[in-house]
Amino acid sequence: MSQPPTGDLLAGLNDRQRAAVTAAGGPVLVLAGPGSGKTRVLTRRIAYLINEMQIAPHTIMAVTFTNKAATEMRHRVQAAIGMHTRGLQIGTFHATCARILRTEYDFTPYDQDFVIYDTDDQLNAVGQAMNELNIESKKFSPRAVLAAISSAKNEMILPNNYVGQDYFTEIVSRVYPRYQSILLDSNALDFDDLLVQMVLALRHNPVLQEKYQRKFAWVLVDEFQDTNTVQYQLVELFGAPQNNIFVVGDEDQSIYAFRGADYRNVARFRTDYPDASVIMLEQNYRSTQVVLDVANAVISRNKHRTPKHLFTDRAGGDLITLHEAYDDGYEARYVMEEIEGLRRRGYNYSDVAVMYRTNPQSRALERACVEEGVPYTLVGGVGFYKRREIRDMLSYLRVVQNPNDRVSFARIINTPKRGIGKKSLESFQYWAAENNTGYSEALLRLMEGAETPLGSRAEKLFKDFGEQLFEWREIANNAPLVTLFDRVSSDIGYNLYIHEISENDLEAADRTDNLNEMRGLLVQADEDEISLADFLGDQALMTDADTQPEGEDRITLMTLHAAKGLEFPIVFITGVEDGLLPHIRSMESMDDIEEERRLLYVGITRAMERLYLTYAFKRTTWGGSEARERSNFLYDIPEELTDGLPNGLNTDRSYQSFRQMTTWEPTIKNDTDRRIARSGLDRLRQDLQRGQTQSSGNDAVRKKIIPFPGSEPEPPTEPQYHTGMSVYHPMFGDGMVVESHVITDDEEVTVVFKDKRYGVKKLLASLANLSVQ
Repeated sequence: MSQPPTGDLLAGLNDRQRAAVTAAGGPVLVLAGPGSGKTRVLTRRIAYLINEMQIAPHTIMAVTFTNKAATEMRHRVQAAIGMHTRGLQIGTFHATCARILRTEYDFTPYDQDFVIYDTDDQLNAVGQAMNELNIESKKFSPRAVLAAISSAKNEMILPNNYVGQDYFTEIVSRVYPRYQSILLDSNALDFDDLLVQMVLALRHNPVLQEKYQRKFAWVLVDEFQDTNTVQYQLVELFGAPQNNIFVVGDEDQSIYAFRGADYRNVARFRTDYPDASVIMLEQNYRSTQVVLDVANAVISRNKHRTPKHLFTDRAGGDLITLHEAYDDGYEARYVMEEIEGLRRRGYNYSDVAVMYRTNPQSRALERACVEEGVPYTLVGGVGFYKRREIRDMLSYLRVVQNPNDRVSFARIINTPKRGIGKKSLESFQYWAAENNTGYSEALLRLMEGAETPLGSRAEKLFKDFGEQLFEWREIANNAPLVTLFDRVSSDIGYNLYIHEISENDLEAADRTDNLNEMRGLLVQADEDEISLADFLGDQALMTDADTQPEGEDRITLMTLHAAKGLEFPIVFITGVEDGLLPHIRSMESMDDIEEERRLLYVGITRAMERLYLTYAFKRTTWGGSEARERSNFLYDIPEELTDGLPNGLNTDRSYQSFRQMTTWEPTIKNDTDRRIARSGLDRLRQDLQRGQTQSSGNDAVRKKIIPFPGSEPEPPTEPQYHTGMSVYHPMFGDGMVVESHVITDDEEVTVVFKDKRYGVKKLLASLANLSVQ
């Protein structure tokens, strides 16, 4: 193939992109804002090196973070240079290092035929190390220990240098060396070792280092803000001494600290290479100027960044929408109503992405999609009702409801492990079938001493399970569903099991959040007097594949982390509340807060045309509900860029936010869309005016209106204060009832007070001396 002329390689590039592509040798830092064409710049740079600077392809190493990105880059380069890219090294850090180590194994403690351990292999090795050290895996999760070891390796902390700082890390300091010995004895490397061993081989062998510095005279790195310490050192070692290092990144889009990414590597590069050319790509080809102005306003509050200002030729654009919903159920319905309005204006479902901070937030959105018939695809995770922990607990409840449910029985009989293996289960199933009995009767007969083909140990295990199961069935007949859920979870030790099956603490916390979300559904079912059978029936409908329409025209549900690198005409970011975004676990340090701000920034810059930011007055959480406050990040957005709620910093957030529910105006301005967009809050407003209480995330509304308490001294049997009722407290002043329910011989009233010094308080009616306004 003939090589394209330089003009073709530079065609369609703006001045700064052209400067990056044609930069001379030496270190180059390209700070590429979102939507600024960084992939085009990187691939054109490689093509320019080959075609115009006559650099041999085999002396170029380009590093990405995913195999998919590497494949795409190779195809783009091949198209740009008009020839095959044979010899050009494009791959991930891990793949590149594995290829070199396989050749240069003499510089490592391993043989050439070393194996690479996957996560399961690593867990087995950690478990073996813990057993040899007499460390109980029930007390210290092998996954947590492995995660700590991985974090240490990412920071180039070797076993002999790892020092425990507390009880857990002291355990890690004992396991880490033994784990590494087991790997070495097995001639195995884990994923982190591929990078660590490459650094050690280069650092301690000058001849080898010189060989690969000559071989890869030109080093290019994509997504540089996502590199960790060991990856940064690899770039340094390969790039020296000529330092023809071309890195593309943006510290404003560094959102993977939990994986070891260090946004500070961008600033570190400028310090370590003071003569580096720094080129900023600020022209955006994705979003409207309004969206970019919002993004600029949000990210500008971060201190640790290189100042940038995104701009576009697409002047103007629709104002962004701020919307406050009463709760997460109303928030989800609002999103669905807006989507239907947008469809009537010509948009497709596939034009829409709905984003959120944590996986459990998808539950209300998934339910609303099913109820409204809106087709959806869940990205970055499985559906709420298909998640492992949810399926496990639903299966337990199904077996309590119907012990003869064979599928659910098989799922839970050894989850968590209770010593009943596959062969024992098969023997039990065969015995039950041979005696023509269901599992329930088979368990009863076993408990009564019937002879079975099972061994004595298996008989005892099944008998113990049967006794536990019938205790649960008794609870199911006489106690609230949430009591049954709590008892089952406690009896089987499911909270500990979560940590055993989770990769790290964040995943364990995510699974715990999911279970708390499920617990909240059971609390709601108890309030609505729904039976166990009906509850399980409802959940079965929610997981039926037929509830999702066929075809590719679907909205996309995803976490903000999963949205990186994508773009959509319409973007909804839900749950923009303190405690969610920024997340409550990220509010202890300024670095964590800045990472959360970057996460919101990434979400905002996915929007091409319209952006919605929504939050709720209260949200179901931890098995109940609590009042929420809009995220402080929203106060950074200039009011003139928004269409929706007022954004003044002087707004009395806790009290006014509830009042604003009844004054909200829709953002879609024609009459038809206005009626649909308002319908959700109109229903709420009518409920409040009638003095009814609204169940979070549920359409079932209680119809009883309870008169205000008279002079009867008897304890209340039903709530005497209603949602929306204006009250006065002698100390706290004016307020409004958010919710109220009877507890024992009293009534607990949740009130949001106008004076923000007091905010939201739970009061006992017998002591509070509340008067109705």
